[in-house]
Amino acid sequence: MKLIIAIINRDDSKAVTQSLTKQGFSSTRLSTTGGFLLSSNVTVLVGVDEEKVQDVIDVIKEHSHSRKQMIPASTEMNHGYCPTMPVEVTVGGATIFVVDIERFERI
Repeated sequence: MKLIIAIINRDDSKAVTQSLTKQGFSSTRLSTTGGFLLSSNVTVLVGVDEEKVQDVIDVIKEHSHSRKQMIPASTEMNHGYCPTMPVEVTVGGATIFVVDIERFERI
């Protein structure tokens, strides 16, 4: 058994979780914050048999899109960096981790 941990943009989270459910995968959705912009994300947890891992990743890839976003000059970024002009950055997409599950029980 594997645990898939996917960190996705909040804008994509509804489409990802609905599609996972439609494909028959149960998931847990957690609101999280982080990354370069300290923006709101969603972390989706999915436990599946090893042969279904790629199916889940394919669903996440299909519904997680990167996009360009302008960061205003007045926004302070990490480490005290404060740009003097608006900066265009790419946000979205997904970061996916797949880890082994040593034991699984439903209680």
